[in-house]
Amino acid sequence: MKSLENIKDIEKAISNEAVLLYITAPNCNVCEALKSKIKELFKSNFPKVLLYEADIAKVPEISSRFNIFSAPLMMLFFDGQEFVREGRNVSLSLLKERVEKVYNLYFKDD
Repeated sequence: MKSLENIKDIEKAISNEAVLLYITAPNCNVCEALKSKIKELFKSNFPKVLLYEADIAKVPEISSRFNIFSAPLMMLFFDGQEFVREGRNVSLSLLKERVEKVYNLYFKDD
């Protein structure tokens, strides 16, 4: 998961074909515990999705740009459009189902 350090890098990253933006916060134990599970979920099931993370304390503009009120938060983008948003209390099985629907539609011809 590549770390993004400013809002310009975030804007550029989400303009890619398929992107998961993982928002974290300092001293967030849930963020750290969930991160490895999210990475494994996407590598195993959704290999075409690029994984990025941003720390809300290092890039505070993201909270207003994306209406973020808590961490962790996962946002899935396809061609710059947000399709899935999951935060705080995340069920990995439900997240997988939601992402799978959009992913399969988007990459149906591959």
